[in-house]
Parts: sequence; structure tokens; C-alpha cells
Amino acid sequence: MLETGKKRGPKTDNPKTHKMGIKLDEKSKRILDAYCEQEKVSGAEAIRRGIGRLEPDLKK
Repeated sequence: MLETGKKRGPKTDNPKTHKMGIKLDEKSKRILDAYCEQEKVSGAEAIRRGIGRLEPDLKK
């Protein structure tokens, strides 16, 4: 039995503490699936990479 407040899984320098749910159209889903298969990454990792590509466009 787990103790209260005890975390599971490996320790990380970049914990994923925010959860989101999204809806995709067919084209976006096909692109995401193809990217994930090509790069051998999860859908979540592919989305994080896409979000990272938005950063240079942010106005400072």
C-alpha cells in the first residue's frame, strides 16, 4: 500500500504536472500519428515538441 504523498515512477528534472485533453480533426490526427511513428515518440511528446516550436513566436 502506498503512503500518502508518496510519488510513483522515476525521478525527473522536468515533472509533467499539468494534464490537458484535446480534440483533433482527422487530418491533424493523421499527421500526429505519422510523426509519432516516424520519430518513435508518444503523442504527448510530439505535442510537447510542437508547443516548443511556438516559443520563438512569443512576443517578449
